[in-house]
Amino acid sequence: MPQREPEYQPFPNEEGRNTRQAALEVPLMVRALRLPSGGRILEVGCGRGIALPVLARLCRPARLVGLDVDPVFLEEAGARLDAQGVAGAELVPGDVRSLPFPDASFDMVVDFGTCYHVARRADALAEIARVLAADGLYVHETPLSQLLSHPVRSFTRRLPWRAVPELRPYRTAVLWSSRRRSPNAGPRAMLDA
Repeated sequence: MPQREPEYQPFPNEEGRNTRQAALEVPLMVRALRLPSGGRILEVGCGRGIALPVLARLCRPARLVGLDVDPVFLEEAGARLDAQGVAGAELVPGDVRSLPFPDASFDMVVDFGTCYHVARRADALAEIARVLAADGLYVHETPLSQLLSHPVRSFTRRLPWRAVPELRPYRTAVLWSSRRRSPNAGPRAMLDA
Protein backbone atom coordinates (compact mmCIF):
# COMPACT_ATOMS: atom_id res chain seq x y z
CA MET A 1 0.00 0.00 0.00
CA PRO A 2 1.48 3.42 -0.94
CA GLN A 3 2.36 5.66 1.96
CA ARG A 4 0.43 8.95 2.27
CA GLU A 5 2.18 12.23 2.95
CA PRO A 6 1.30 13.69 6.35
CA GLU A 7 -1.02 16.69 6.16
CA TYR A 8 1.25 18.81 8.35
CA GLN A 9 4.68 18.24 9.79
CA PRO A 10 6.26 21.31 11.44
CA PHE A 11 9.91 22.17 11.01
CA PRO A 12 12.11 22.56 14.08
CA ASN A 13 12.89 26.04 15.35
CA GLU A 14 16.53 26.67 14.43
CA GLU A 15 17.68 30.11 15.57
CA GLY A 16 20.73 30.07 13.28
CA ARG A 17 18.55 29.45 10.25
CA ASN A 18 16.04 32.07 11.43
CA THR A 19 18.81 34.65 11.77
CA ARG A 20 20.23 33.84 8.32
CA GLN A 21 16.78 34.05 6.76
CA ALA A 22 16.05 37.46 8.29
CA ALA A 23 19.50 38.98 7.77
CA LEU A 24 20.48 37.44 4.43
CA GLU A 25 17.92 35.35 2.59
CA VAL A 26 14.93 37.70 2.57
CA PRO A 27 16.92 40.87 1.72
CA LEU A 28 18.82 39.05 -1.05
CA MET A 29 15.57 37.62 -2.44
CA VAL A 30 13.87 41.04 -2.46
CA ARG A 31 16.85 42.56 -4.25
CA ALA A 32 17.56 39.69 -6.69
CA LEU A 33 13.94 39.42 -7.83
CA ARG A 34 13.45 43.22 -7.74
CA LEU A 35 10.27 42.89 -5.71
CA PRO A 36 7.99 45.93 -5.86
CA SER A 37 7.04 48.13 -2.93
CA GLY A 38 3.68 49.30 -1.71
CA GLY A 39 1.50 46.33 -2.67
CA ARG A 40 -0.63 43.87 -0.74
CA ILE A 41 1.57 40.96 0.41
CA LEU A 42 0.57 37.54 1.73
CA GLU A 43 3.16 35.14 3.13
CA VAL A 44 1.79 31.59 3.13
CA GLY A 45 3.19 29.31 5.81
CA CYS A 46 4.63 32.29 7.68
CA GLY A 47 5.47 30.10 10.67
CA ARG A 48 7.15 32.07 13.43
CA GLY A 49 7.08 35.23 11.34
CA ILE A 50 10.80 35.43 10.55
CA ALA A 51 10.31 37.05 7.12
CA LEU A 52 7.36 39.32 7.94
CA PRO A 53 9.28 42.20 9.62
CA VAL A 54 11.88 42.13 6.84
CA LEU A 55 9.20 42.22 4.13
CA ALA A 56 7.52 45.09 6.01
CA ARG A 57 10.77 47.07 6.10
CA LEU A 58 11.99 46.38 2.55
CA CYS A 59 8.71 46.27 0.59
CA ARG A 60 6.67 48.78 2.63
CA PRO A 61 3.42 46.97 1.80
CA ALA A 62 0.00 48.59 1.88
CA ARG A 63 -1.18 45.36 3.50
CA LEU A 64 0.91 42.57 5.05
CA VAL A 65 -0.67 39.25 5.97
CA GLY A 66 0.95 36.12 7.38
CA LEU A 67 -0.97 32.84 7.16
CA ASP A 68 -0.16 29.58 8.93
CA VAL A 69 -2.02 26.44 10.04
CA ASP A 70 -0.29 26.40 13.44
CA PRO A 71 -1.80 28.84 15.99
CA VAL A 72 1.27 28.54 18.24
CA PHE A 73 3.47 29.75 15.37
CA LEU A 74 1.09 32.66 14.75
CA GLU A 75 1.44 33.68 18.41
CA GLU A 76 5.22 33.66 18.02
CA ALA A 77 4.91 35.65 14.79
CA GLY A 78 2.77 38.25 16.57
CA ALA A 79 5.34 38.60 19.35
CA ARG A 80 8.12 38.98 16.76
CA LEU A 81 6.20 41.67 14.85
CA ASP A 82 5.50 43.55 18.11
CA ALA A 83 9.14 43.29 19.23
CA GLN A 84 10.31 44.72 15.91
CA GLY A 85 7.76 47.52 15.91
CA VAL A 86 5.76 46.33 12.91
CA ALA A 87 2.23 47.64 13.27
CA GLY A 88 -0.79 46.70 11.20
CA ALA A 89 0.31 43.28 9.97
CA GLU A 90 -2.44 40.67 10.01
CA LEU A 91 -1.91 37.08 11.18
CA VAL A 92 -4.51 34.66 9.90
CA PRO A 93 -4.96 30.98 10.76
CA GLY A 94 -5.51 28.99 7.61
CA ASP A 95 -4.44 26.40 5.09
CA VAL A 96 -2.72 27.32 1.81
CA ARG A 97 -5.00 24.82 0.03
CA SER A 98 -8.12 26.75 1.08
CA LEU A 99 -7.18 30.41 1.52
CA PRO A 100 -9.69 32.49 3.49
CA PHE A 101 -9.45 35.51 1.16
CA PRO A 102 -11.51 36.77 -1.79
CA ASP A 103 -10.23 36.50 -5.36
CA ALA A 104 -7.50 38.99 -6.35
CA SER A 105 -6.83 40.07 -2.73
CA PHE A 106 -3.02 40.32 -3.06
CA ASP A 107 -0.40 41.74 -5.38
CA MET A 108 2.25 39.33 -4.14
CA VAL A 109 2.23 35.94 -2.43
CA VAL A 110 5.51 34.87 -0.83
CA ASP A 111 6.23 31.22 -0.09
CA PHE A 112 9.41 30.03 1.63
CA GLY A 113 8.77 26.40 0.77
CA THR A 114 5.30 25.71 2.13
CA CYS A 115 3.91 24.42 -1.16
CA TYR A 116 6.72 21.88 -1.40
CA HIS A 117 5.67 20.39 1.93
CA VAL A 118 1.90 20.00 1.72
CA ALA A 119 -0.15 17.22 0.23
CA ARG A 120 -2.24 18.30 -2.78
CA ARG A 121 0.29 20.87 -4.03
CA ALA A 122 -1.87 21.62 -7.09
CA ASP A 123 -4.70 22.77 -4.79
CA ALA A 124 -2.30 25.10 -2.99
CA LEU A 125 -1.02 26.63 -6.24
CA ALA A 126 -4.57 27.05 -7.56
CA GLU A 127 -5.51 28.93 -4.38
CA ILE A 128 -2.46 31.16 -4.67
CA ALA A 129 -3.37 31.96 -8.29
CA ARG A 130 -6.94 32.71 -7.21
CA VAL A 131 -5.99 35.27 -4.54
CA LEU A 132 -3.40 36.99 -6.77
CA ALA A 133 -4.47 40.09 -8.65
CA ALA A 134 -3.84 40.25 -12.41
CA ASP A 135 -0.08 40.69 -12.94
CA GLY A 136 0.46 39.72 -9.28
CA LEU A 137 3.63 37.86 -8.30
CA TYR A 138 4.03 34.46 -6.71
CA VAL A 139 7.51 34.43 -5.12
CA HIS A 140 8.83 31.02 -4.13
CA GLU A 141 11.93 28.98 -3.47
CA THR A 142 13.41 26.93 -6.29
CA PRO A 143 13.91 23.16 -6.03
CA LEU A 144 17.63 23.84 -5.44
CA SER A 145 16.84 26.07 -2.46
CA GLN A 146 14.54 23.41 -1.02
CA LEU A 147 17.15 20.72 -1.52
CA LEU A 148 19.81 22.80 0.26
CA SER A 149 17.47 23.71 3.13
CA HIS A 150 15.78 20.34 3.64
CA PRO A 151 17.75 17.67 1.75
CA VAL A 152 15.87 14.62 3.02
CA ARG A 153 12.39 16.07 3.24
CA SER A 154 12.56 17.85 -0.13
CA PHE A 155 14.12 15.10 -2.21
CA THR A 156 12.17 14.67 -5.48
CA ARG A 157 9.45 17.15 -4.51
CA ARG A 158 8.45 19.52 -7.28
CA LEU A 159 5.63 21.99 -7.78
CA PRO A 160 2.98 20.98 -10.36
CA TRP A 161 3.16 24.02 -12.63
CA ARG A 162 0.92 22.47 -15.29
CA ALA A 163 -1.98 22.74 -12.85
CA VAL A 164 -1.68 26.56 -12.86
CA PRO A 165 -0.90 27.78 -16.39
CA GLU A 166 -1.98 31.26 -15.37
CA LEU A 167 1.19 31.52 -13.23
CA ARG A 168 3.85 32.22 -15.83
CA PRO A 169 7.62 32.29 -15.18
CA TYR A 170 8.87 35.81 -14.59
CA ARG A 171 12.24 36.08 -12.82
CA THR A 172 14.65 33.55 -11.36
CA ALA A 173 17.69 34.08 -9.16
CA VAL A 174 19.14 30.59 -8.46
CA LEU A 175 17.48 30.02 -5.05
CA TRP A 176 14.28 32.00 -5.66
CA SER A 177 11.89 32.44 -8.49
CA SER A 178 8.81 34.47 -9.28
CA ARG A 179 5.82 33.83 -11.46
CA ARG A 180 3.45 36.48 -12.70
CA ARG A 181 -0.28 35.86 -12.85
CA SER A 182 -1.53 36.29 -16.38
CA PRO A 183 -3.71 39.40 -16.60
CA ASN A 184 -6.02 37.63 -19.08
CA ALA A 185 -6.91 34.73 -16.81
CA GLY A 186 -9.88 35.15 -14.55
CA PRO A 187 -9.91 33.23 -11.26
CA ARG A 188 -9.55 29.57 -12.12
CA ALA A 189 -10.51 30.31 -15.73
CA MET A 190 -7.56 28.41 -17.12
CA LEU A 191 -8.34 25.40 -14.94
CA ASP A 192 -12.01 25.29 -15.89
CA ALA A 193 -11.38 25.51 -19.65
